[in-house]
Amino acid sequence: MDADSAVASAAARTEHDAWGAIHIPAGVPWGAQTQRALEHFAISTERMPRELVHAMALVKRCAAQVNAALGALDPPVAQAIAEAADAVMAGRWDDAFPLAVWQSGSGTQSHMNMNEVLAHLASTPQRTVHPNDDVNRGQSSNDVVPTAIHLAALLGVERALLPALDALREAIQAQAARVTDVLKTGRTHLQTALPLTLAQEMGAWAAQLVQARRGIEQAAQAAQGLAIGGTAVGSGANTHPQFGERMVQALAAATGLALRRADDAFAAQAAHDALLGLHASLRVLAVALRKIADDVRWMGSPWLGELRLPANEPGSSIMPGKVNPTQSESLLMVTAQVMGNDVTIGFAATLAQFQMHAAKPVLALNLLQSIRLLADGMRSFERHCLRGLEPERERIAAALSPAMLQATRLARHIGHEAAAVLYREAQATGRPLRELAVERGALSAAQFDDWVKG
Repeated sequence: MDADSAVASAAARTEHDAWGAIHIPAGVPWGAQTQRALEHFAISTERMPRELVHAMALVKRCAAQVNAALGALDPPVAQAIAEAADAVMAGRWDDAFPLAVWQSGSGTQSHMNMNEVLAHLASTPQRTVHPNDDVNRGQSSNDVVPTAIHLAALLGVERALLPALDALREAIQAQAARVTDVLKTGRTHLQTALPLTLAQEMGAWAAQLVQARRGIEQAAQAAQGLAIGGTAVGSGANTHPQFGERMVQALAAATGLALRRADDAFAAQAAHDALLGLHASLRVLAVALRKIADDVRWMGSPWLGELRLPANEPGSSIMPGKVNPTQSESLLMVTAQVMGNDVTIGFAATLAQFQMHAAKPVLALNLLQSIRLLADGMRSFERHCLRGLEPERERIAAALSPAMLQATRLARHIGHEAAAVLYREAQATGRPLRELAVERGALSAAQFDDWVKG
């Protein structure tokens, strides 16, 4: 044995699984299957989301406790597994989960990574905890992984996304309450249209967010049904008949979420329609946010000049003092990524055959990223842009032309075509519509004043 081999041997330990012996770096808490996965799936840099890892640890914690209560696992072993899972959920072992997302479509490699790490942490010189026989008792990747994805997504929506959405909506409503007296030019097709108040314009943004929230809440209800207890194909083979129901109760108690067993365990493992629906509701939110961010960007531009944007940071490396709509641009990129994630999830949702959906990791990666991006993006936009917007009242008033509103109201009395001719002439000559209408004999000054009131 040469010197390099001797050093490598000293820095590694040997473990066995059904495929034989494998060398594992000394000091790491995973086992043979994780090490094989590291070697066989060395693909790109995307790792399993931390939210999913922590949710899987929660599933394992509850499973150990439920199995102990059902007499299927020794209480001391269950307690050791639960304590190890708590340490993982606290983030103390994040580096122990190094596997790429690009692995088996069931997520088995990451599931075994969890089983092995918890078994390692729970073992003592006097007691060996087995990753399959103890940590994974009564479970399968096919029910644990989708259950963990649902939990991670629901927790992200409940604890991060909805609070950020509500904060943004409330900030918009607060801004609208300050500008109820600001009448401004409306725009359709990017052209001048009937006037409205700035409060009405902002109120429409808030209404979009209310509608998006309703859709997310409805989609989240469908995602509350969990696959746990179905084991390999949905039949519940190799687990206690009460395991699934007790797991749902334990997970609900641990998270505060309104959880239930899936209406059909076979469907819950063979397809992930509920997650597809949940992300579809996020797509609706992304579209609403894109509208809001783009409106703010245009209204803060020198061409319109209706809003003064917060000067958070220098906008240019060469042009001194420049202020750019950076928060709008950041949120627009967030929405672009979410829309792209929706395409990926839509295709991934089709990769189900017979009793198993075979693209769980990529579905989880994109779903959880969208939740995280939208929550962070809304929070940033609300704090660093929306709160600091100020109306440019003089600029708004100067740009407001009454001619469009006047012509629209006159049309009810003199006809659409006659009103359109007057409006076009007013635009071309710059003369007041009232003056032209009276001059052309279309109506009297008194009639004009009366009819344009509404």
